[in-house]
Amino acid sequence: MARDRTPSRQRVHLVAASVAALALGGTALLEVPASAAAGPRGHDVSSHQKNVNWSGARSKGARFVYVKATESLTYRNPYYKQQYNGARNAGIIRGAYHFALPNRSSGTKQAAYFVRNGGGWRADGWTLPPALDIEYNPYDKKKKCYGLSRSAMVGWIRAFSNEVRRQTGRRPVIYTNHNWWKACTGNSAAFASNHALWLARYSASPGPLPAGWKFWTFWQYDNGGSLPGDQNLFNGSLSQLKRFAKG
Repeated sequence: MARDRTPSRQRVHLVAASVAALALGGTALLEVPASAAAGPRGHDVSSHQKNVNWSGARSKGARFVYVKATESLTYRNPYYKQQYNGARNAGIIRGAYHFALPNRSSGTKQAAYFVRNGGGWRADGWTLPPALDIEYNPYDKKKKCYGLSRSAMVGWIRAFSNEVRRQTGRRPVIYTNHNWWKACTGNSAAFASNHALWLARYSASPGPLPAGWKFWTFWQYDNGGSLPGDQNLFNGSLSQLKRFAKG
């Protein structure tokens, strides 16, 4: 996802999406749309997008957005306030995400840094749960799992999640892709029961999900399109999205 130096990738246009019942608080909702493609459209942004035209994004169909807040323990998005507050002022449901660098410090420390610098949450119906972006190491291709064993990576994610929940009352959404999750966590199913999945896959379909998850809540299906930044879908209706945000 956006780490402020987004590599160019081949764009693949969305053709279809899988349909899955969306569970909120462990309760399966029955009003599933006929196609996930009919659900709310959204995007995610970082400092790469700079000052976003939020009214323009809203007019083009944006109903939600995730904004990069932090990375590791040293980086804060300099455009965060314009992006996060601007989205809300334009009537877009927004949330914040943290780009994890598990080799730099503990999950607990990075979660605390994230919450202090924009990764909070409140039950106002306009704020999405905090999100953890965990994927291939962009700074060392030889250490795609950041030099951590699979069990250590699972422990790092669990520590991050526990601290976010302790400080905000919500479990973080986990952004990842199937291949990285399989390689770096051993395809752990430890988080599927109480963490929403934000799936990254640039394709016409979501494909296989990480272990344990039966459906995706958000799907990042392209890194370019009509909305600023990466293109996303929510697996449900707008009313479900608002309920998910409110928690």
